[in-house]
Amino acid sequence: MHDDRTLVEARLRRVLDERIRPAVYPESVPLEVAVWHAPGEPVPVAEGLAADVEPVTVGSRWGAPWGTSWFRVTGTVPEAWAGRTVEAVLDLGFDENMPGFQCEGLVYRPDGTPVKGLNPRNQWVRIGAPVQGGEEVRLHVEAASNPVVMDYRPFTPTPLGDLETAGSDPQYTLTRMDLAVLDETVWHLVTDLEVLGELMAELPVDAPRRWEILRAVERALDAVDLQDVGGTAEQARSRLTDVLAAPAVPSAHRISAVGHAHIDSAWLWPLRETVRKVARTAANMTALLDDEPDFVFAMSQAQQWAWVKEHRPEVWARVKKAVAEGRFVPAGGMWVESDTNMPGSEAMARQFVHGKRFFLDEFGVENDEAWLPDTFGFAAGLPQIIKAAGSRYLLTQKISWSRTNRFPHHTFRWEGIDGTRIFTHFPPVDTYNCSMRGAEIAHAVRNFKDKGAARHSLAPTGWGDGGGGTTREMVAKAARLRDLEGSATVTWETPSAFFAKAEAENPEPPVWVGELYLELHRATLTSQAGTKQGNRRSEHLLREAELWAATAAVRTGFPYPYADLDRIWKTVLLHQFHDILPGSSIAWVHREARATYARVADELGGIIDAAQRALAGEGSVPLLFNAAPHTRSGVPAGGARPAEMSGRTTRAERPDGGHVLDNGLLRVGVDARGLVDSALDLAAGRETIAPGRTGNLLQLHQDLPNMWDAWDVDEFYRNTVTDLTDADEVTPGDDGVTVRIVRTFGASRVTQVLSLPPGEKRLVVDTEVDWHETEKFLKLAFPLDLHTDRYASETQFGHFFRPTHTNTSWEAAKFEACNHRFVHLQEPDWGVAVVNDGTYGHDVTRAVRGDGGTTTTVRVSLLRAPRFPDPETDQGVHRFRHALVPGASIGDAVREGWRVNLPERRLHGAGEVAPLVTVDRDSVVVTAVKLADDGSGDVVVRFHEAHGARAHATLTAGFPVAGVEVTDLLERPLADTAPPAVDDGRITVRLRPFELTTLRLKQA
Repeated sequence: MHDDRTLVEARLRRVLDERIRPAVYPESVPLEVAVWHAPGEPVPVAEGLAADVEPVTVGSRWGAPWGTSWFRVTGTVPEAWAGRTVEAVLDLGFDENMPGFQCEGLVYRPDGTPVKGLNPRNQWVRIGAPVQGGEEVRLHVEAASNPVVMDYRPFTPTPLGDLETAGSDPQYTLTRMDLAVLDETVWHLVTDLEVLGELMAELPVDAPRRWEILRAVERALDAVDLQDVGGTAEQARSRLTDVLAAPAVPSAHRISAVGHAHIDSAWLWPLRETVRKVARTAANMTALLDDEPDFVFAMSQAQQWAWVKEHRPEVWARVKKAVAEGRFVPAGGMWVESDTNMPGSEAMARQFVHGKRFFLDEFGVENDEAWLPDTFGFAAGLPQIIKAAGSRYLLTQKISWSRTNRFPHHTFRWEGIDGTRIFTHFPPVDTYNCSMRGAEIAHAVRNFKDKGAARHSLAPTGWGDGGGGTTREMVAKAARLRDLEGSATVTWETPSAFFAKAEAENPEPPVWVGELYLELHRATLTSQAGTKQGNRRSEHLLREAELWAATAAVRTGFPYPYADLDRIWKTVLLHQFHDILPGSSIAWVHREARATYARVADELGGIIDAAQRALAGEGSVPLLFNAAPHTRSGVPAGGARPAEMSGRTTRAERPDGGHVLDNGLLRVGVDARGLVDSALDLAAGRETIAPGRTGNLLQLHQDLPNMWDAWDVDEFYRNTVTDLTDADEVTPGDDGVTVRIVRTFGASRVTQVLSLPPGEKRLVVDTEVDWHETEKFLKLAFPLDLHTDRYASETQFGHFFRPTHTNTSWEAAKFEACNHRFVHLQEPDWGVAVVNDGTYGHDVTRAVRGDGGTTTTVRVSLLRAPRFPDPETDQGVHRFRHALVPGASIGDAVREGWRVNLPERRLHGAGEVAPLVTVDRDSVVVTAVKLADDGSGDVVVRFHEAHGARAHATLTAGFPVAGVEVTDLLERPLADTAPPAVDDGRITVRLRPFELTTLRLKQA
């Protein structure tokens, strides 16, 4: 037989594009259109429906950036269409390649009932099936003219990312507003041919099945009269029946399709627009559920559900009904799909507390899975948190974006720092926006790394990022792929059903230990420094507010601010979303975030002040309140008393124009350039700075990644570096015992103050940068005379180790990594910590000197200046605090990390305030002291072992205790854990390395 394969395949493409798809709507009549452009921010639905409209025609330009236009479309169904299926086709000016990234709409009936959303891949509204001739049609469309921030030339700087700079030029052209007859037979023929054509293209050329499909397609095309597609579509479909009915082989891969619309809670749009994106998607999905009995849709992020409830009650009613039917599924159990690298211990825990509690309270649903398809890597402390929240599984897709190494598993158990293992799945379809294309399904089969041990994978199916969700076309394709020879089988299932099957068939999968590092998007640890500092400050203020309010409530009857703390926590958790905290959203988002963090700080400051004043009482005794988990200046953790002062610091000038700072524990040399050339641990007689090198060295790099400007820093940035060694001023500070340094470079200015606190073995570096560079990366370097093959980075509820060498490509790829409050490097008998109050990105490198010694350099990442998506990223003034801690053990690193993030608070009062709870071992760190969320008055204490060793400790309550329970993160008793004994308020606990424990203490 002659090989005419390419001829038939080309014929299929052209006939589909030029004849069959256009015949889906064979007849149409124009609708009358009128519009009202809302003058400012979005208005309530009732106001939009009642607004005075003006006539507008197809072809008109509309929609200023970030504006809202209310279109009213009216018409009459022609009498000749009686008994047929009729739809309104409403094209606002869509580009079908950009679902979720441009204009969108939500359709309402005149009474305000939502119908469905409109987006580039979903432009239809069903009028009737069948319809009555002469029927009047009246619809309202709330249309959002969201500008295209990331266009076909992505990463181009644009002013469109902020309402204040976007201008007012219309963005879109009204393209089609018609009533049209839907020929459902032709629509199904399109789907038949698409499924078979896409499957055929993925089969081997020499596979018999490919040729069977080819011949069936050829026969179907022969049956199509190109001048009467509708009249011949049924005959064409009949010639495809046999190839569509051929069942899959028994060994076929099995795909669980989960309807999905990954909606970024903010990214290339502001938070307020996400509220509407969620409403449009939810309206669409509930409508699709009504039409498709097999379809199942899952939506994560409790915050987004809460937005629907608050802002779109009419959509919420439909959602609740679908949830009760088990087909609209709450997923993930987190408040938002957060970043997991940078949130602190308690914040990561509260993501699950608030997310799971929302779904429990609203629907009685408890999630087993953490659902994080798009998060930029996963911290090594996360498995324990997932388990402590009562969940068992994790799903993500993003690790497939790694550029250097391919992850070796798709289904595995992920082991965290404490030994907890979580059953984890990476969908081999390699997208969280699966559209059921044959190429996607075939890729999932070929790509699946667990063949032979398992045959199940999951496919999140629907348009995401900007929302939209699953389409009827995707559902129709899935129906044909349910059991089709040559393809994986596809079944709509809930996430929980998938995980149950996957774990049952592969109960002992491979184990991966340690962080799940994404070899991409490393710069998200630094971009938008103001957002990151706002997050860090808010986390610690929340700790203080809960601690002092709980202490005051128990001791004085102070009214514990349950509602305020709940609301503020949710605000902070929202801003940990994986495009807000990482700094990869538009300017509008980060401008609002900075203002939000300022309000949060003011409000929490008021709670803290009121609680401390209630505790202190009236008096003139100077009190230091210590919110850190370790004793400070003689003040116990969680208590207040007069501070104990010890030691003094001196400053002397050196002959070379430099300075020497000395506090009897540490002697620091500062040269005439303001660089630290010595940091001598006097007790150990050990020099910290490597020979011939200087610390406190600011280094500036060119920084233009190949793509993903705010997200990425590519390794070649290291090829060029400028050491900022020239100083405008190196002078004594105002107090006489500090050194002040001023440098200028480019258009920027840095002011630093170096200080040695009396009685403390740490060099504090306060840095203020007035930053006006573009496409630059600023680092602060400390070259250490230290030989070690690994270093510790703090993560949630502990720390973990990374290598200082690059033996393998896996190690080399971690050239920029995340820490929380500290990094720690150690030889067996001596170590160094570098602590910070709000930076996350860092790198550690090693070099062997000519004298045979090893220089290990720690560099903290201060600022970047990408131009997309925010062209003014980080321009302005920033303040950082870091400390170099010579002679530090891991315990010192933990303590100093807390200290630098919890400044002392002083006020006068009647006398000492005893802690509400004490722990007799420094390695056991209390991360939260609060009242139970249920308002019972029980005291909740959360703590963990922080040094990486076993611990036997006694927790003592400073109030009468009637009973104690070990609970999960949601403060529910653990059924399989016996409560510890209580002896006169003392509770003995035994902890494994990094073990996390929550106790609930009932007041007597």
